[in-house]
Formats: sequence, structure tokens, C-alpha cells
Amino acid sequence: MPRGRQLAYEDAYARSTPARVVHVEAGETPTVLLDRNVFYPGGGGQPADSGTVRRQADDRVWKVRSARKADGEIVHDLEPSDELPGIDDEVEAEIDWPRRHLLMRTHTALHVLCGVVWRDWGAQVTGGNMEPGAGRMDFEFERMSGELVGEIDARVNAEIAADRDVRVNVLPRDEAFAIPDLIRTKINLLPPGIAEVRTIEIVGLDLQADGGTHVANTREVGGVRVTGYESKGRINKRIRIELAS
Repeated sequence: MPRGRQLAYEDAYARSTPARVVHVEAGETPTVLLDRNVFYPGGGGQPADSGTVRRQADDRVWKVRSARKADGEIVHDLEPSDELPGIDDEVEAEIDWPRRHLLMRTHTALHVLCGVVWRDWGAQVTGGNMEPGAGRMDFEFERMSGELVGEIDARVNAEIAADRDVRVNVLPRDEAFAIPDLIRTKINLLPPGIAEVRTIEIVGLDLQADGGTHVANTREVGGVRVTGYESKGRINKRIRIELAS
């Protein structure tokens, strides 16, 4: 079980947290484990956060290259240093907020895209990935055309402009799986036996299982543009998007 609160899953807008160092490992990539975590560890196509850990006693700062899940914990990978934090050090962990917020906007934009394509064309997702400000999703389309992509672009931006709230819920497994079409991917990626399922709802448009970070309302996305599309197989088509600003 996790030793401390994992704030990224509770509040996507949490930028920093005081914490205590509970484990340190030296090596080519030093790592620290904290009793409170604000870093998103990556998953579901969303990259992990980067940022800093600052020791409160002397303001010594270590750069956090990335974060990752290991045995239910969130481990922070540090840049190599001649000194590492010590066990029981009181620190302030802070994410790179501009990067995180850009990823939040991108992730929500991809959910809008997914919601529009599912609602209007009934196409399942076969893959996806993102970076700050851009992403792609693969769908089960037999045919794709510039005209179709233009229509998708227009409908996605209309939904973003509709100021739809984005809500996070954690549901018991049985209750979650009773929701029709909760899993939009071709393959169910949820671990077997999971007791609770985290869901993201774009009110009035989309509801699906998801573990990432999102903005609170679609207006924060701003707008998107489809930058390209391509065939990845007979019934597998890729759509690429970028945030408009």
C-alpha cells in the first residue's frame, strides 16, 4: 500500500507539497521516496511530471527528472548529485507547473476528441499518446478523408467552446463496470481485480475510465487543430492534434 497521499490523483491543480523523505537510493539515477506525493508518475499515454525537491533546512535543490510507479509507490528519479537528501529530511516537492498544465489541457482535448468520435461515429480507440501541447489517437475507422477530419475538428472545437465541466470520480469496480461504454479502448487496460475505478466525465459529452490529470472545464483547453491523419492499418486510423495556443 502507498505510504503517503498521492495528491496528483486527488487534485490536478496541486503544484507542491511539504513532505518527508522516507527512502533514498544512490546510483546512476538516484531516487527518493516521499511520504506525500504531488508528481504524476505517468501512464495512459500521459508523460510523468518533472520538477524539484528542495530541502527546507538549507534550501538545497535537487531536480526531479521524472516520477514512476513502483510497488504502489511514486518514486522520484533525481539528476545525479554529489549529495542526496537524507532519510527524514523535510522537503518541498514542486512540479514543473507550466508543463503539467499543458499536459492537462492536452489530455482533456484528447478526451473531447474521443468523446466526439465515439458519439458521432461509434469508433473505438486503439491507441494514443501525448506530449505537452500535442497528441494523437488511433481509432477503428475503415476510411479517413480530409473532409471527415475537418468535420471532426469543427465538432471538437465546438465541444471545447461549450464550457463543459470535467469531473473526477472514484467508483467501486462493480458500479463502474455497470456504466455502458466506460472502456473506450479496444483492449481493456485496467488491471484485473482492481477494487476501484477512477473515471473522468466531461459533462454532457464523455465518461470513461482514466487515471491522468485534466483541467476542470473544457474552456481551459482553449482550442485545438487537427494537424494530420494517417492510416495505421485496414481499420486503424490515426488523428494528430495540437493545442491552438
